[in-house]
Amino acid sequence: MAMLPPRLLFIALFALWLAGCDSGADRAVTVEFWAMGQEGEQVRALLPEFERRHPDLRVRVQQIPWSAAHEKLLTAHAGDAMPDVFQLGNTWIPEFVALRAIEPLDERLRGWPAAALSDYFPGILATNRLAGRTYALPWYVDTRLFFYRGDLLAAAGFPEPPTSWDGWLRAMAALKAKGDGTRYAILLPIDEWQLPVILALQRGATLLRDRDQYGNFRDPRFREAFTFYLNLFAQGLAPPVGNTQMANLYRDFASGAFALYISGPWNIGEFGRRLPAAAQPHWNTAPLPEFTHSPSPLAPGKELGARAVGVSLAGGASLALSRTSPRREAAWKLLEFLAEPEQQARFYQLTGDLPARQSAWNDPALTGNRHAQAFREQLQHLRATPPIPEWERIASRIAYYAELAVRQQLNVDEALAALDRDVDRILEKRRWLLSRGLTP
Repeated sequence: MAMLPPRLLFIALFALWLAGCDSGADRAVTVEFWAMGQEGEQVRALLPEFERRHPDLRVRVQQIPWSAAHEKLLTAHAGDAMPDVFQLGNTWIPEFVALRAIEPLDERLRGWPAAALSDYFPGILATNRLAGRTYALPWYVDTRLFFYRGDLLAAAGFPEPPTSWDGWLRAMAALKAKGDGTRYAILLPIDEWQLPVILALQRGATLLRDRDQYGNFRDPRFREAFTFYLNLFAQGLAPPVGNTQMANLYRDFASGAFALYISGPWNIGEFGRRLPAAAQPHWNTAPLPEFTHSPSPLAPGKELGARAVGVSLAGGASLALSRTSPRREAAWKLLEFLAEPEQQARFYQLTGDLPARQSAWNDPALTGNRHAQAFREQLQHLRATPPIPEWERIASRIAYYAELAVRQQLNVDEALAALDRDVDRILEKRRWLLSRGLTP
């Protein structure tokens, strides 16, 4: 067989090398995706299927701790270094919309089937919309409701979980009475703002007033809810401790130090892992009841015959596209993929994060989980916090003054007056912008 001259052999090998460099992998567009905590780790298991469907696309995931995520996103925006797709907490959306960091999705969503958006839990989807525009899509949802010890409730005379706040108050009083002075009915960490706000939303309080320019915490509806919350501590039903003062809430729940806890879906997995085997059959979840007026926090009242579910908070995380990304079309394909009910159901199996699409709840992994069913019911009854960039700062002031009131360092009216003053200061820039016809 004739040998090619060295020069021709070199040219042939060089041509083969160029052909290899022009492979599909080298032509692929890489989408930068920032995700938080365990989600950033577990989402990688979904990506091979996405890349199989889209051979011209690759995804590079950067996992960011939740504790650093907000600041890192702000720094990336300031440095014009945003990822193409990013995860963010629902309450962060107004802030990143105000910064013009998020690409609106409405034009792209017009290509979706009419029923697709209605498949989301309405209260969660509402947190992704501002001024009639959709800026992100819910990735997973959370809200808060009761975790309870059914055996301890039954021993206190309540074989079924109550269906009203009056019923729960009577159950808490009975649980407390059966203790030896060292046990409580419910654990409510006093450095959390969520329950006072949930109770206020159930009463119809608006939290802010005049186009969200001022605090509205001295409104009678918020005051009534706040007083109800404080009475849980004044009656000795809940210990006045914060998260940092709790040694081990799972051990204490298992030992019966308290029988009730208001928390979110992440604790379904934590309770399943951390409670001893003997306690596993005895705990379950229940929706929060509707807030109805009672003349006294512990006054007996007629129990509702049917469960009347009250509102809880619309929480969770969403996925958004960077407004400045040069790869928005590729990034949108990734967002659409992660929004599919099948992918949300699989993501639940990987993480325990509850799907934002209602049809994903038909997956056997969820229908067979008795602890998740109360969440499905609660997710139909959600309210969002005010959609303003300043909400995170306002929430921290609610927690601060609630703790002072629980510790009786301020009375109700002093705490709410101080809260209104602080919130009015936080909203000063918002008032200045609105007074000049500008968008905050």
